Amino acid sequence: MPRQSLIVALAAALVAASVSPAMGQDGTHGQGHAEHHDWYQKLKRPGSNASCCSGTINGVEGDCRPTRAYQKDDGTWFALLDGRWVQVPPKVVLNELAPDGRSHICANKTGSIFCFLGGSPKS
Repeated sequence: MPRQSLIVALAAALVAASVSPAMGQDGTHGQGHAEHHDWYQKLKRPGSNASCCSGTINGVEGDCRPTRAYQKDDGTWFALLDGRWVQVPPKVVLNELAPDGRSHICANKTGSIFCFLGGSPKS
């Protein structure tokens, strides 16, 4: 392989690697739900027995999905919800860690957040 082709191939691989992890972690409704539906359906809203996962049961489109999030020094969480940063209401934060260690958010299409799990370390 000529040197220039090798450089182009390596550059393309680096771009793909840097973009891929972020894909599906912007809190877009339905994105990534099917992969985690088994444990999403077991999550309960804080202070009640209501499910966090109010989306479709077949996992095609669901309310829970992976997202990116960060926590401020005062304990306030911010998460990507449908591609925009929002403050997570403290009353919906679950005090548990997701099996994959990432942040996850459960919210409907109008943006009402049912449940949130912060990642560890901050993700």
